[in-house]
Amino acid sequence: MERADLDEVMAIEEVSFPTPWSRTLFEEEIGRSFSDALVAVSPESGEVLGYAVCWIVADESHLLNIAVRPDARVQRVGTALLRECIRRGARAGADLIHLEVRAGNRAALRLYARDGFSFRGIRRGYYTDTGEDAILLSRELRESDAT
Repeated sequence: MERADLDEVMAIEEVSFPTPWSRTLFEEEIGRSFSDALVAVSPESGEVLGYAVCWIVADESHLLNIAVRPDARVQRVGTALLRECIRRGARAGADLIHLEVRAGNRAALRLYARDGFSFRGIRRGYYTDTGEDAILLSRELRESDAT
């Protein structure tokens, strides 16, 4: 992700979440050494189809944010972004990747289950904008994930 991507990233963010991240938050992520902010770009048009933000700290990776443009959600863009975060975490030496997801986000829960994430717990009232619970998921990272 680069600053030049932020208009398209913000458009996706705003249609994807009840309380979107600010542009400033994305700008900060681009500049952090431990943050891996990436975009998926259409090979035909060059447009941003989706993005993800992961932190890699010590031996853990944390997926903070992932979203795909609504008209690209059936193209497996989310799967590609998730797998790239997994790959980057494994390459950096992380042993585990974890995330929180809204309890009602069935599509995301299916995505994570397909890639081997397991239930670790519930964070009650985690999302202060709606009071919704977060499902805590994690997955071990293996050497084979780095390729």
